[in-house]
Amino acid sequence: MLCVVTLLLTLSLGVRSAPSLDAQLDDHWHLWKKWHSKSYQQKEEVWRRMVWEKNLRKIELHNLEHSMGKHSFRQGMNQFGDMTNEEFRQVMNSYKHNPKKKPGGSLFMEPNFLEVPKQVDWREKGYVTHVKDQKRCGSCWAFSSTGAMEGQQFRKTGKLVPLSEQNLIDCSRPEGNHGCNGGMMDQAFQYVQDNNGIDSEESYPYLECVFCHSWSAKWGDDGYIYMAKGRKNHCGIATSASYPLV
Repeated sequence: MLCVVTLLLTLSLGVRSAPSLDAQLDDHWHLWKKWHSKSYQQKEEVWRRMVWEKNLRKIELHNLEHSMGKHSFRQGMNQFGDMTNEEFRQVMNSYKHNPKKKPGGSLFMEPNFLEVPKQVDWREKGYVTHVKDQKRCGSCWAFSSTGAMEGQQFRKTGKLVPLSEQNLIDCSRPEGNHGCNGGMMDQAFQYVQDNNGIDSEESYPYLECVFCHSWSAKWGDDGYIYMAKGRKNHCGIATSASYPLV
């Protein structure tokens, strides 16, 4: 009799813990998967669907509050909608700081009485290439590096040439980078210096990892984000800031 009761209790708990999915969102889910070329194994699909529905509810609540004047911006579902915040931060925020390594190069000292313009849009001045997509690869360091070098190269030569992130991902491990598992811009610059150059994006296209803003134009405002001024290193933008000299 004890065995029967235990079995019934186990079955009851199993039913209660089963995931509850909103059948009204089936068409929405399948369209989203098709649009972003998503495919999963059966067990993973249930989990990803649960995460996606939770994120969708957050987006809808935020946009409702936006219509009530509580927020200054709207949100939308993009290709990262099936990831938890923890997963997104682990995969996409791949800055690897090595406190033991001393930065090379010269230190920039802000001149006294420096006057800066109220705004500068480097896109309008021709310094910025097209928005790229790092996909599910922790290679933000490589995209940050090529973006800096592309702008500096344009400043010197007047030619804007998209450079190869894949070249850095594949070849800068001796300098201390880790491919799709993170890296640092200084080490990417060091590789380019050691190698006497870097390949163009056209000659060495991006493939990302086989296991897997630099986040494509589907993210943010057509691939760009807005940063608040005076927030003391907002989003870590000034952490170990560096740029190459061409």
